[in-house]
Amino acid sequence: MNLRHLEIFRAVMQTGSIKGAAELLHLTPPAVSKLLALLEHRLGLSLFERIKGRLVATPEARRLHSEVDRLWKGVERVKTLAEELAEPATGSLHLAISPSLGATVVPQVATRLCDRVPQVELHVDLLIPHLLIESLVDGAADLGLSLSPQTHPSVEVCKKLPVRLVCVMPHEHELARLDVIHPEHLVGERVISYPQALLYGVTEKDLYGKYAHKILSSTHVRSGQTACWFSLAGAGVAIVDSTATAGGGYPGLAVRPYVCEANVELHVLRHRNKAQSRLATLFLELFEDCWPRLDIV
Repeated sequence: MNLRHLEIFRAVMQTGSIKGAAELLHLTPPAVSKLLALLEHRLGLSLFERIKGRLVATPEARRLHSEVDRLWKGVERVKTLAEELAEPATGSLHLAISPSLGATVVPQVATRLCDRVPQVELHVDLLIPHLLIESLVDGAADLGLSLSPQTHPSVEVCKKLPVRLVCVMPHEHELARLDVIHPEHLVGERVISYPQALLYGVTEKDLYGKYAHKILSSTHVRSGQTACWFSLAGAGVAIVDSTATAGGGYPGLAVRPYVCEANVELHVLRHRNKAQSRLATLFLELFEDCWPRLDIV
């Protein structure tokens, strides 16, 4: 029994299937099946049973997995430490982020990171929620930044940061005269849809309260930035999360706080069993320092 056998076993336990483990480890399913069978033979144990076409771990496999998982955390820490010791002034950081963060927040934090670590190699992928989670689970990303609540047994939320909602409209719009916008102010207005509402777990009741049946979205778009551009063109007012307007990217728009029952947060995500690198820790420190400066909360 060697680390490769344990890696195969851990991947099957993690994904619940031979196919999933093969995709995770970039192997063929027959190769994974063969190595798993060899591990069972050497251990003299049956680790999995097929029940109605599903691969089900035996009690022995579950006990073994807890020990293997602890061992693997140590292996990951050794690997990370070795990389940092070999190149202490360099390194790479892979980020998987919600698209709206790529236009304002992350570029500013990334710039500060590059100033601190000039030789850093930074990779940023703008991904929709389920692809963002996949990137963390398969190890492609070191950190995930998502405005959408996500759950996965291999992913943990290491930080939550508040995000407020804002209402945007051209400066000449009559609502721009108000300091704060409430749902009742939207009755009779052309409202551009709140594009990420379902992804954020926000309902129309959360957004509009008792006025939900009186407020109709006339234009439907797929991102906060797009909603801002449509509003700037005169298509109506839009409710977006404040990351879309951070940094003053739309000088032609009036941005007003929007008060409702909806609750939106930024979730900082990481792989539960992967040691956090020094660069990832530094990025998070810079991110938390930059966050309140962008008028997001």
